[in-house]
Amino acid sequence: MPRDPPLLAVVDDDADVRIALVRLISSAGFAVESFATGTEFLHSIDRHVPDCLILDLHMPGMSGFEVQLALARDPRANIPVVMITGQDSAESRIRARDLGARGYLAKPVEHEALLAAVEAAMRGQDQ
Repeated sequence: MPRDPPLLAVVDDDADVRIALVRLISSAGFAVESFATGTEFLHSIDRHVPDCLILDLHMPGMSGFEVQLALARDPRANIPVVMITGQDSAESRIRARDLGARGYLAKPVEHEALLAAVEAAMRGQDQ
């Protein structure tokens, strides 16, 4: 049963980006939590699973791709993913989609585009 408001998780190693995304998402009426690493996020789903994940691709330690692979192995974690990256490439777009990302956006992310991608992802649509 969906929560009201839906819970979004943000995973990005850049604190400034995390803060900006949390503010944007909160102002759009969503509940939001943020994590500096993919490992922190994956540990959090033992407690609760968000309705959508905004995931940075390039991070130290566990990359966004590695987080996607871990989610694919966890039957509890059927979480729509919107991938964001500051290092866009055709190969990354293809791999993110192949691993199940519903959305893929290059940084700096336009606010309206991100919110539209999140809404589409939660409806099960690709953006």
